[in-house]
Amino acid sequence: MIEAKNIKKTYKDGTQAVKGMSFVLDKKVTSIIGHNGAGKTTLIRMLSTQLLPTSGTASINGHDIIKDVMAVRKTTVSIPQEINPIGWITVFDNLRLYLHARGLPIKESKLRAEKAMKEIGIWDIRNKHAADISGGQKRKIFVGMAIASGADTIFLDEPTTGLDPFSRIQVWSAIRKAKGQVVLTTHYMEEAQSLSDDVLMVDKGKILSKGSVRQLLKPLEKMVRVESMKKRSNSIPVGNTWVSYVKREEAESFVMEGDIIKPITLDDIFIKKGVNLES
Repeated sequence: MIEAKNIKKTYKDGTQAVKGMSFVLDKKVTSIIGHNGAGKTTLIRMLSTQLLPTSGTASINGHDIIKDVMAVRKTTVSIPQEINPIGWITVFDNLRLYLHARGLPIKESKLRAEKAMKEIGIWDIRNKHAADISGGQKRKIFVGMAIASGADTIFLDEPTTGLDPFSRIQVWSAIRKAKGQVVLTTHYMEEAQSLSDDVLMVDKGKILSKGSVRQLLKPLEKMVRVESMKKRSNSIPVGNTWVSYVKREEAESFVMEGDIIKPITLDDIFIKKGVNLES
């Protein structure tokens, strides 16, 4: 379980990246969603003890992220956005050596690495040097490391960025099978809706909403999104498009006018709360 208490981060240039968030995350998979600059990565870095909060604190399975740093690190794994494997060794050796460095016996490291590679679809390239594989495949190596670690808490910052649709599904499946609690950030609303038991929506360093996907979407139940080039009453500007929400049975008349009808997603919660999605 993760509990944050009024956690804040202000950088030296005065940027307030996280403005006092308090929450409890106790579900199997939680997605933190928000546009660029919302505070997602800063929050993940603080929770995983990579970045010291300006004030406030949090605990991971009862261990304080400021007072009990080593205890937190022993039971967590954090995979950042910008990271590269060791290029001059194989894919298999990257996973195996990482697991051994975490304290697993050599034989166990080998077995876990093999299982992870099969689950996330990099078994066929296991003997290639990491420098010779694609960016998406490199990303999979680190997801494999996290899943195979058996850590109690796993932090994944944009885990499927750069992956093709099939590879994303493979990674989703592996995340669901992970032993511990998983907290991930994502820009993909489909990913958040497919994976999450809980969703934390953030914007400008603050929490917008928190709950299950069903709870968050309930206010727009039985509605659809209408995208139009024409402004109507109660429509919301999103870039050059005007967005409004109507009951499903009313959608046909808008189609006849040339408007686009789309199903409701978590994007619509941001739109309804006035978040500028162009960011």
